[in-house]
Amino acid sequence: MRVLIVGGTGNISTSIVQLLLDKGHDVTCFNRGQRGKLPDGVRTIQGDRKDRKAFEQAMQNEKFDAAIDMICFDAEDAASSVRAFRGVKHFLQCSTVCTFGVNYDWLPVTEDHPMRPTIDYGRNKKAADEVYLKAYDDEGFPVTIVKPSTTYGPQMGVIRQISRDFSWLDRIRKGKPILICGDGKAVHQFLHIDDAAKGFFGLLEKEAAVGQTYNLVNRGFISWEDHHRTVMKVLGREVELVGIPLHDLMASGVSGTETCGSIFAHNTIYSAEKLFRDVPEFQPTVSLEAGVRQIIESMNTDGRIPDSDRLTWEDRLIKAQRAVGKTELE
Repeated sequence: MRVLIVGGTGNISTSIVQLLLDKGHDVTCFNRGQRGKLPDGVRTIQGDRKDRKAFEQAMQNEKFDAAIDMICFDAEDAASSVRAFRGVKHFLQCSTVCTFGVNYDWLPVTEDHPMRPTIDYGRNKKAADEVYLKAYDDEGFPVTIVKPSTTYGPQMGVIRQISRDFSWLDRIRKGKPILICGDGKAVHQFLHIDDAAKGFFGLLEKEAAVGQTYNLVNRGFISWEDHHRTVMKVLGREVELVGIPLHDLMASGVSGTETCGSIFAHNTIYSAEKLFRDVPEFQPTVSLEAGVRQIIESMNTDGRIPDSDRLTWEDRLIKAQRAVGKTELE
């Protein structure tokens, strides 16, 4: 099968590309050629999808059997892809569970849950999904919407609950306490990129998936407290977790805390039972501990773990929280 991936060098894309190659498919990636190296055997068409006319003409000229759009972020991108990929047998859109927002009517969230996105990323992805599903209804465009949650791999690094900063890994190694939001009991789902690739690949081969939407998550969930303790286990050091109220974290002015406020401070549990039913070969096998170990090794090799001694924001917030706690006890 001739498969085109729009993107191909991102967090999830790398594993999808490799799995398609391993399964013997003819893989082409369309991207700007500015990020990452593709495996041997992958053909690249260099271009910018925002140059709509050139992108759409190039895709129509190629006549691919299937396509996966990993970098469609809004309605205009989606409308362009509908024009570009008319004629393919199957088209997968990488959406996001952020389209649901965090104001839930039930948990775990199933694909038929009302969508109430609370951030621009989710709102724009929702608008893109609606373009595709309308094209399916109006003209039979063979789309499947795939909604991952937190899908982690070497590019993403080992994330934490409260910020995007990786110095927390160095803090653990040095025995320093680390911050967590509230009591750390908010729950989340993590799926390794190699397991996510199995979901995309499995859906690509299922004709019955056309016109459907699927959550792409692992079964079960884990609290952020236990996630952080898993990272400690991998690093071989236990440190104190110091809780900070969400309001105080948001008021601190620390860069990169927005995701905690909008997502990670909330219980986010999604059901993938529809995917497990329709793609029985989708069976995640990478444990969180094994995945974290792999990623930390990669981050060490690339020198991506900052020296925590050069940063002061976490010690400052911990000191403030301890002072509040001491005052309350007096």
